Amino acid sequence: MNDKLTHFNESGEAHMVDVGQKTVTSRVAVAEGRIVMQPETLALIKQGNHKKGDVLGIARIAGIMAAKKTAGLIPLCHPVALTHADIQLTTDDKLPGVRCEARVECSGVTGVEMEALTAVQIALLTVYDMCKAVDRGMQMEQIRLLKKSGGKSGEWVR
Repeated sequence: MNDKLTHFNESGEAHMVDVGQKTVTSRVAVAEGRIVMQPETLALIKQGNHKKGDVLGIARIAGIMAAKKTAGLIPLCHPVALTHADIQLTTDDKLPGVRCEARVECSGVTGVEMEALTAVQIALLTVYDMCKAVDRGMQMEQIRLLKKSGGKSGEWVR
């Protein structure tokens, strides 16, 4: 790990990190998060008869799209040619709510942590958007990186 922030130059100005001399490696990042809701809201999602359609299916596509568009959302994030993005959404009666896990992969010179985290956030925001008419009190929480691998820094696991 670095002991300084890398997105600032010597003058303290924001800049895009130079990755031009880095080695291309296989890179993987896995992130997770969850959205907690009323049991009745979760029941609507599980029944699949929500008037807006298949909530989890649409949220999965939104997460994949978000991973692909991360560089356009986060100003200093490099565009990355993803080789794989997998979004798993599972219902959990104990929360009650929906758990999301995103796994994003590429062969490149920079990692895909931001893509995995963005995918989780947008997938969960999509669940919120589709269900807000019946439950405005839903809460997204515990969005975090679980692990990453590849590059000079190697593997990191929470």
